[in-house]
Amino acid sequence: MAKPKGTPEIDADIVRTLADLLHEKDLSEIEYSGEDWHVRVAKGTPGGSVISAPAPAATPAPVTAAVAEASKPAETVADHPGVVASPMVGTVYLSDEPDAPPFVSVGDSVAEGETLVLIEAMKVFNPIKAPKGGKISQILISNGDPVEFGEPLLIIE
Repeated sequence: MAKPKGTPEIDADIVRTLADLLHEKDLSEIEYSGEDWHVRVAKGTPGGSVISAPAPAATPAPVTAAVAEASKPAETVADHPGVVASPMVGTVYLSDEPDAPPFVSVGDSVAEGETLVLIEAMKVFNPIKAPKGGKISQILISNGDPVEFGEPLLIIE
């Protein structure tokens, strides 16, 4: 079956990656766009996903600008010299017990080697230690969040 003339190609790898992120992060929908295309993947009925075709090339500039601005903070955080990134895939915990206070809070001073968070991977709780001393300026995750390898966890100034 021939596709209609002028219909853009759909990159199946992008759609698969978005569907994997949707499932992995337990989202209900996710959108991704380029200069002249837009893809939205949303959870439909159990066992199915809805995938929309790329949008026409006439995407309004404010939407593109908003998407670009939304992605800047993540890039800035990941490039920050004091970022502590996850060394593994797992579930992050801010304390060692459900009712215990968190290991660190924003504004706390930490010493090199001090435990910042725990990451549970394969039923093992792995302490993530401070690579350097300093002050906690941002905590980028919440208790119980799933994290990926390299995902920023917090920032030490």
